[in-house]
Amino acid sequence: MMSNSFVKIPAEKRYFVLGDQIERRLRLRGTWLNIFDVTVPSGSRTPKHAHASPEVFRILEGRLTIWRLTDSGPEEIEAGAGDIITIPPFMVHGYANRGTVPAVFSAIVDREMAEFIEAEGTSEPLKAPSPETIARMRAAANAYGITILAA
Repeated sequence: MMSNSFVKIPAEKRYFVLGDQIERRLRLRGTWLNIFDVTVPSGSRTPKHAHASPEVFRILEGRLTIWRLTDSGPEEIEAGAGDIITIPPFMVHGYANRGTVPAVFSAIVDREMAEFIEAEGTSEPLKAPSPETIARMRAAANAYGITILAA
């Protein structure tokens, strides 16, 4: 029997959101399902945030530190290739690449998160986001049901 675990699908489109490169791999039309590959450069991070949609991350390369605020308190997960991390709806979370090489993970996200990436992603990476860029991203995130708690 043939396995479909490693089907290679070319990126549909590439975006840059703050320091991350995000490539759409799949959108199932008529559903909420979207799959993106996210490349997080060494030293880059996403701010702590929360949203109604659940997320699933599968680490493909490198290491990623994921921070989540659970019912039991804050937790940090050091994830490496092959690890799968789930983020339930409304859970405050963020991630950082503390390593010396880029980390790559696949993210399964809903329609609102995908629409935010498409609307606010740029075609070229930002060197360092300005305070104005952070403020614009925060306002845009709110419009898509994403609350950024710390930038």
